[in-house]
Amino acid sequence: MSAPALSAYRGRFAPTPSGPLHFGSLIAATASYLDARAHAGSWLVRMEDVDTTRNVAGAGEHILSTLDAFGFEWTGEVLWQSTRHEAYAQALEQLKNAGLAYGCACSRKEIADSSANPALDGGLVYPGTCRSGLAAGRSARAWRLRVGAGETVFEDRLQGTLSQHLERECGDFVLLRADGCFAYQLAVTVDDFFQGISHVVRGADLLASTPRQIYLQRCLGVPVPSYAHLPLACNAGGEKLSKQNLAPPLEAADAAASLVAALRFLGQPAPLDLSRAPIAEVWVWAFENWNFAAIAARPATASA
Repeated sequence: MSAPALSAYRGRFAPTPSGPLHFGSLIAATASYLDARAHAGSWLVRMEDVDTTRNVAGAGEHILSTLDAFGFEWTGEVLWQSTRHEAYAQALEQLKNAGLAYGCACSRKEIADSSANPALDGGLVYPGTCRSGLAAGRSARAWRLRVGAGETVFEDRLQGTLSQHLERECGDFVLLRADGCFAYQLAVTVDDFFQGISHVVRGADLLASTPRQIYLQRCLGVPVPSYAHLPLACNAGGEKLSKQNLAPPLEAADAAASLVAALRFLGQPAPLDLSRAPIAEVWVWAFENWNFAAIAARPATASA
């Protein structure tokens, strides 16, 4: 793997094309964009469409048109993960050759029958059934990363010092799924390196994934970016805004008002009368007044 020449700061926004952008997406895009601009850096857009089971036809193009209508300007071409399978395969081979990845024959039912420990991502901690090799007559359905016994510790710019014991809280995690899709953790790690990402600013719903990505970065011998995990907006029922719970899509006609609301959610005192201004005026105010330190360090959801 080879990375491009780096500027001092390279950030990114990486949506999944499973539906239109919503207010929660706008919060992440706005914070990552303004943080890059504040550091005179680059801001890239990546379409994380590696999981074909979640993709919705036309959603990626709709996302890009929404970003454009809201006045976002990104550096270079959009990277689509669906064009990157060869790079993910090469990374997996590197891990196999280093003895860090192994084939796993276990089905979900077999894991459920043999593990009683809940994992941080809502699943079950993999019990290590195939860690020492496949049982006679079994063949690999998936490939997993062999994790170590220690703590993975990192400093989050918003949440402070965080740690996770991968072996106890996650187990050996999947790199290549049984359905042939490369796992999110591998794809995002490979692509952050390929794109030379130095700073990741994203929602706190991905906080639990970060130690796995850091562990993978160390296994692959690539740099670890700086991380900042933003508070999450939720609906009236206390659920995180998401495409799965039918969060209302962003509307270009309401771009200025939505952007002002996102700025205020992020602790930026944007004047309410900007909601009626052209979108360019909102961005001028945001560029001149952005203050990362004003973002509340709360990983839990907060009312939008």
